[in-house]
Amino acid sequence: MHRGIEVNIGLREGLPNEAFVAEALGNLAVFSLARERGERLDWQVLRVDVGGRHHYRLVVRHPDRVLDLGLVHELGRILHSLSDEDVEQLRERFSDARKNGLKPVPLRHVRESVDFWRDDFWNWIG
Repeated sequence: MHRGIEVNIGLREGLPNEAFVAEALGNLAVFSLARERGERLDWQVLRVDVGGRHHYRLVVRHPDRVLDLGLVHELGRILHSLSDEDVEQLRERFSDARKNGLKPVPLRHVRESVDFWRDDFWNWIG
């Protein structure tokens, strides 16, 4: 099974309810994309903890195809359109999507270790 694509969900620092916002953005984006395409997609919304800091990531895969060149672009477009909404608008859209068939995936917490071999240090000495 392939890993799928990974898209970072960039949130403003200090955003209230950031966990809800990340979960809603990820679920709404993939739900909208799957409906546009008329296809099933699998996804996870992750809070990635790295060395005392964290960020959010959306991992999406098509269950039948490994390579889907348009997926990243289309997902980025939808996430960008959702980024203009405030928390209350997201709550409303999230609730409406659930009424229309969205089965949201809960936010998962994962740890990521630093990959020292991909560090810029090696580029500097090389």
